[in-house]
Amino acid sequence: MNVQTALHQGCKLLEDAAVGAPRLTAEVLLAHAIRCERSWLYAHGDDELKEVWWIHYGRYLHERIEGKPTQYITKKQEFYGRDFAVTPDVLIPRPETEHAVEQTLRRYQSGLIVDVGTGSGAIAATVQLETGAPVAATDISLAALAVARRNALALGAHVEFTCCDLLNAIMDGAATLVVSNPPYVPDTDRTILQREVVDYEPHVALFGGRDGFKHYRRLIRDAERVLLPGGWLVMETAYNATERLREMMAEPWRDFEVHCDLAGLPRVVAARKPG
Repeated sequence: MNVQTALHQGCKLLEDAAVGAPRLTAEVLLAHAIRCERSWLYAHGDDELKEVWWIHYGRYLHERIEGKPTQYITKKQEFYGRDFAVTPDVLIPRPETEHAVEQTLRRYQSGLIVDVGTGSGAIAATVQLETGAPVAATDISLAALAVARRNALALGAHVEFTCCDLLNAIMDGAATLVVSNPPYVPDTDRTILQREVVDYEPHVALFGGRDGFKHYRRLIRDAERVLLPGGWLVMETAYNATERLREMMAEPWRDFEVHCDLAGLPRVVAARKPG
């Protein structure tokens, strides 16, 4: 069994199981089994597979076919050009969330940034490294905070982590910017989510109550308390939730903005506390 044949067989197994992007997934899993870069596979297609590589590769293929996300198998996900460790204790960072980072960078001038519901720490660490700003991050999950701390340490990001519910532990008027990717999937959508999501990713980071706005209501209210006058609240949101959020932030917020992702779908909203 050589590398090229192993890739072909793995791709066929994934195709038969209706796993998305079967060729890419087979390459990622085989590279992870060998502990090499994907480019190595193309330069060594005729190399014989060592037994230990085949054992690991077979196990990874089985896990992926059973529904386990590739990122939880490889234990990493790239975000904003950096590798972040991920475990089933944290939501897998999505490319769409990079838009929340971009809108944060666009608005930040000085003062404390607070990332609410940090999960893997992807937003908090990225914003700190890109701006050099003082950054605090909160999460209700101690297990998630352990992952976030490990990522910040590995990347050299200086972030203060606090275990609390949303902004409960943050003082009044402490921040100039609050950013969050809160849980916003309605509980009623649980049955239509992909099995990779609903069976493996942490529900505490996914679901936002019956209508999906449970956490937004509290986050908007608490951000008004935590932000200094003129401070910004930046939030990721579902594509169909922006008008409801506009209504929720009609008063006293100002300069409500909606920003779209690369597919043209609304993805991030931002508003400013009156100064």
